[in-house]
Amino acid sequence: MHELGIVTHVAKTLDELSRENHLKRIGSVTLQVGEVSGIITDYFVDCWNYFKVRYPVLKDAEMKLETTKAVTFCEDCKQEYETVKYGRTCPYCQSEHTYLVTGNECVIKEIEAEEE
Repeated sequence: MHELGIVTHVAKTLDELSRENHLKRIGSVTLQVGEVSGIITDYFVDCWNYFKVRYPVLKDAEMKLETTKAVTFCEDCKQEYETVKYGRTCPYCQSEHTYLVTGNECVIKEIEAEEE
């Protein structure tokens, strides 16, 4: 379960940002989570609710998750396609010379906060 490790990193990052920017309270944080990142969103939110109480600035913060579609690029035919639907093999030319463009990330997109 790598969700707890990611939550720990996000919480520490938000705590540092709150000190640097003189934030009194963070109301919510929105994360963009890739469709093939391996993050189980239910576990992630449970971990967040458990861990956030360790940081006073985060104790009431809501975690919002947005899913980023997984997109793969084919180096042979230069087409992009849905990764989850077609996997590693390009549906246009059946090549396996492909790579993931988006869908594996976990990015802090937005923070709603109150200044001191």
